Amino acid sequence: MKRHLLLPLAAILSVSSLFADTRSSKEAVNRNLEIFTSVYKELQTSYVDSIDADKTMRTAIDALLNTIDPYTEYISEDERDEFMTITTGEFGGIGAYIAQLKNGDVYISQPQDGTPAKEVGLRAGDIIVTIDGDTVLGLGSAKVRERLRGKAGTMLKVTVNRPYVGADSVLTFDITRRIINVDPVPYWGVVRDSIGYIALTTYNEKSYGQVRDALEKLKADPRVKTIALDLRGNGGGLLESAVQIVGLFVPKGSEVLRTRGKGALEEKVYKTTVKPVDTEIPLVVMIDGNSASSAEITAGSLQDLDRAVIVGNRSYGKGLVQSTRVLPYRGLLKVTIAKYYIPSGRLIQAIDYSHRNPDGSVARIPDSLTHVFYTKGGREVRDGAGITPDIKVDYPDVSRLVYNVVRDQWAFNYATKFAAEHDSIAPIENFVITDEIYADFKNFIDPARFQYDKVCEVMIENLEKAAKSEGYMTDSVQTQINVLKDLLHHNLDRDLDINRDEISDYLEREIITRFYGDKGAVYQAVKNDIGMDSVQRMLGERGKYESILHPKK
Repeated sequence: MKRHLLLPLAAILSVSSLFADTRSSKEAVNRNLEIFTSVYKELQTSYVDSIDADKTMRTAIDALLNTIDPYTEYISEDERDEFMTITTGEFGGIGAYIAQLKNGDVYISQPQDGTPAKEVGLRAGDIIVTIDGDTVLGLGSAKVRERLRGKAGTMLKVTVNRPYVGADSVLTFDITRRIINVDPVPYWGVVRDSIGYIALTTYNEKSYGQVRDALEKLKADPRVKTIALDLRGNGGGLLESAVQIVGLFVPKGSEVLRTRGKGALEEKVYKTTVKPVDTEIPLVVMIDGNSASSAEITAGSLQDLDRAVIVGNRSYGKGLVQSTRVLPYRGLLKVTIAKYYIPSGRLIQAIDYSHRNPDGSVARIPDSLTHVFYTKGGREVRDGAGITPDIKVDYPDVSRLVYNVVRDQWAFNYATKFAAEHDSIAPIENFVITDEIYADFKNFIDPARFQYDKVCEVMIENLEKAAKSEGYMTDSVQTQINVLKDLLHHNLDRDLDINRDEISDYLEREIITRFYGDKGAVYQAVKNDIGMDSVQRMLGERGKYESILHPKK
């Protein structure tokens, strides 16, 4: 069975959009293959040094595919299992997210609920020292991940260094690998009193069933007046899964998209084939710049059918469909076979890879070159640049200080320390960063190691240099600059207080994740989410939802 892939952008790369009948002649293909083979043979025979056959051919293949688009990819036998994990949503392993430090050491960022890693007692923050007796310090996350994964039922021994626990910080765990399921719906529940919230992070074989189960349970809850489907950060997956999920909200037999391939007859129409769960309940779909492919099919189709209000930021703009072809020696070729068009007839692909600049670069299609299409009810929508939301959300810029708190793992490491010192916390709904906790966090930060861009001070230094170089520096000017220096001098303690609300959001999320897992992290994120604030305001404004979907003419 062939499955059409609209794969996650952050997970793997993917081929091209030359869909007119532009095949090269058989003679040209044979001639160039013969030339390539001859060049390669001559190199193997005559080149002064030895040539790594596997490495050389992989370089040639990748170079070929890089001239087309970023979505066609050769997948070797060694990479096949990782690729299949994305489509099937399962793999053999221990069930822990891992991350890499700057020195290449790898640590547990979060053990997943209900997995061997969680059951044996691995914790977030544990630094992996050895696997089956072999040191993995400095190896990086890719190689460590490869060592952790394996056939279900097999054993491995993992030794970790656990920070902030004093003595006995080196711990060894015997773990039996199991089939680990990639949960596409890490959280669903009632938020903001009456909104039935469903977070969907990927489109794999389990996505439809889990979204349907969540939707049915939320519908049965008398508190729920609206459904919010959160596709932010969702890079896509199986096309068929997107069609099924749209089918939960629209009448059976509704057209969701058409795919058009290279030949004139290679058009396929996808319609919903399942009985909907609810075609009337108010529906909001949340998107952002990382919502792509299958997520865009879901959001764009529901927008074109006037079934949902789209909230957030413009989506990525990936309107290409990939499928896999089996190659010799268990390799795969993931190749772009079609473009897809959602119900209004628009193609939301933002980059035309068949038209490149002389230097080989490509650019997004400018808004001035996009075209107007119309939803089922006659609303204007545009092609060529992703899905534009009905309600745009303006997220505030993150300050450099907050950015460094997160990037340099001060929040993560403090949460690790906090979890080592506390057996439990308040229920997820009630937990907050108290004055005592925040004061402890501030004391945890070492000012000598905490680095952040002091923008005001840098600007004053540049102003002083410019005044000197351009001849404006007088005693009076220097005096004024010195006054500015005193007024705008950065103080870490003060800056941490100024940014407390934003930093507390990150601290809450990290700490709650330690005690309540992924579901807790999503719940906390939604609780303080500016995007959900926009949803709630729109729903609270009488008639706003209907006026967006059915504006008066």
